[in-house]
Amino acid sequence: MKKNEFSYFALIVDDEPDIGELISLSLKKENIQCDIAYSITEAKTKLKQKNYHFCLSDFRLPDGTGLELVEQLNSHFPAIPIAIITAHGNMGAAIEALKLGAFDFVSKPIDLNKLRQLSVEALKLIPVDHKNKNKHPDQHKVTEFDSIEETRLVGYSSVICDLKQTMVKFSRTQAPIYITGPSGCGKELVAKIIHQKSARHAGPFIALNCGAIPSALLESELFGHSKGSFTGATKNKIGLFEAANGGTLFLDEIAELPLEMQVKLLRAIQEKSIRPVGEIQEVPIDVRFISATHQDLSQLVRQQKFREDLYYRLNVIQLTVPSLHQRQEDIPVLCDHILTVLSHNNLSVKPILTQDALNALLCYAFPGNVRELENILERAFALSNHQFITLSDLALAPAENNPYPTDNLEGLLQTQAKNSILDALRQTQGNKTKAAELLGMSFRTLRYRIKKLGLS
Repeated sequence: MKKNEFSYFALIVDDEPDIGELISLSLKKENIQCDIAYSITEAKTKLKQKNYHFCLSDFRLPDGTGLELVEQLNSHFPAIPIAIITAHGNMGAAIEALKLGAFDFVSKPIDLNKLRQLSVEALKLIPVDHKNKNKHPDQHKVTEFDSIEETRLVGYSSVICDLKQTMVKFSRTQAPIYITGPSGCGKELVAKIIHQKSARHAGPFIALNCGAIPSALLESELFGHSKGSFTGATKNKIGLFEAANGGTLFLDEIAELPLEMQVKLLRAIQEKSIRPVGEIQEVPIDVRFISATHQDLSQLVRQQKFREDLYYRLNVIQLTVPSLHQRQEDIPVLCDHILTVLSHNNLSVKPILTQDALNALLCYAFPGNVRELENILERAFALSNHQFITLSDLALAPAENNPYPTDNLEGLLQTQAKNSILDALRQTQGNKTKAAELLGMSFRTLRYRIKKLGLS
């Protein structure tokens, strides 16, 4: 490579020339050429003039904050990762930046080793076409879920489309993510996809159900142990933290974690190191944490059943996966997809779901969400003649166990829509903007439905 020939280009946005020069000199050693902008306005101009591979911006700037720049890049230059420089201890600004789509943050005074590591992680996020082609970044819109085949995210409802867009944004961050949602809605699948789309995609994705491991074995499972450290420890064992090094550790049903283990997990997250059972030396770890539960963790914190400090460490970014009840319009396409998979796996012709069977599914409560829909259709597939799946093949729960009767489908759906809207308006004390957010729809859509349903 010729002298002064660089592989990558970064935009540094900071109104302090000394800091900009320090960052520029440090990244130059990593084969990254830096341009410096001293305001948001100047940064926006430079972004239009040159194809940058990533951006690093101070939080406070003369004409605004770095948050505005995060939103600008996510909207118009989604192929460019951006990190925020924050004042020491200003965790609130860092979290806000991560929620808006920044991939990471660095605190002042800047640790140059961490800065170089951050730049390496940023470059991993660059789409291949943006990295190799001399095209403007806004030609490479990040629509990374077009080919996803996993059943539980199939659908076109507003809530599932919003979820997919949020997953793309959060996959570009390094922050811990806390996923909420009822059982069977696909929380582990969401965590896995976020990992696959992240800079850590080449690393392992390790999942643990905290409620499935006996309390006495949890510490060894998470942190590992040395030979002879306790009865039955006949050899050294690597724990899940070390197994997930360089990747993502997904802790499902985190609410089931015993209090004594919560303390040890908190320390591992804070110190980025663990001590296997029976060992003296600590082992450094590089792991991204994603946790999930179907329980109300904030309620458990108030009941002192879950540590508040651990809750805030895990809940840097919160993501809610909708129940099937919130996306009933996706049921037909979900059924079609599930039956396609079942017929393919069984080398069979895909059966047709009769209209009365589909109507029954549209009216069913689905306490087990998409997982229950999968189970119902798999059972029906086995019971059917493989030409049609009828209402009797579904073997749904009796009417007394299902709050939604199967007659008068149109009236039923209208009633459900009315109840959902009224409930959202009650929760938000009549604030329609907040109610629309709660329902996962635009304000305009909510206003239209209120008028159509005669709720005005």
